[in-house]
Amino acid sequence: MPALAPIIVIPARLGSTRLPGKALADIDGRPMIVHVWERACAAAIGPVVVATDAPEIARAIEIVGGQAVLTGGSHVCGSDRLGEAVSTLDPQGRHGAVVNLQGDQPFLPDGALEAALALLDDPSVDIGTLACPTRPEEAGDPNVVKLVGAALTRHRLRALYFTRAAAPFGEGPRLKHIGVYAFRRAALERFVSLPPSPLELRERLEQLRALEAGMRIDAALLDKAAPSVDTERDLNALRAAAREQDTK
Repeated sequence: MPALAPIIVIPARLGSTRLPGKALADIDGRPMIVHVWERACAAAIGPVVVATDAPEIARAIEIVGGQAVLTGGSHVCGSDRLGEAVSTLDPQGRHGAVVNLQGDQPFLPDGALEAALALLDDPSVDIGTLACPTRPEEAGDPNVVKLVGAALTRHRLRALYFTRAAAPFGEGPRLKHIGVYAFRRAALERFVSLPPSPLELRERLEQLRALEAGMRIDAALLDKAAPSVDTERDLNALRAAAREQDTK
């Protein structure tokens, strides 16, 4: 693992389709992006940088002592933004692994980033990610991305597909994808060199570009995960949870 010298990059933009401005949404007195940055720093697996097209987001991170890099505004997905940021920050290629922590994960569980990164110990894995069991009400929710995979061990699987639909069909558990990607550096460079793929555009899921190109994605299974923020309802639920935590 030390040979990979990982770096964590948090892609963030103001123009979110489902919840514009969510990166700066207030949660317990601080912007959401600051909460995400703090979780990344707490993992202590490498330097943490926010990659954004918005000076407002960059300022929010710099105010708390963090590092931000401005990128272009036309990226199709967060991992494309990641690629630009890393090429600017590390043209020498010192970081052999790049962790994409999506900016809507303000309360990621302890050990989650380490679990995704550890999947790269297998040299055949291009990208490591995370999943956990869905709750019954999430099965048909298109805002909850489902991961379909083949079990390798009790806590690890190889991803076969990602979808917003209720999948796989039939009785049995379903898995919720968690927005973390640990890229091998060469895999990230290949990913950003590819055009958006048909399934990626259809499902609006960037990880399908990698699968369609034959890249291997493995997932570590967590028991549960804190909710991401995709809608106003999600944001209000997190604000309520943060207020409740403050009163304990």
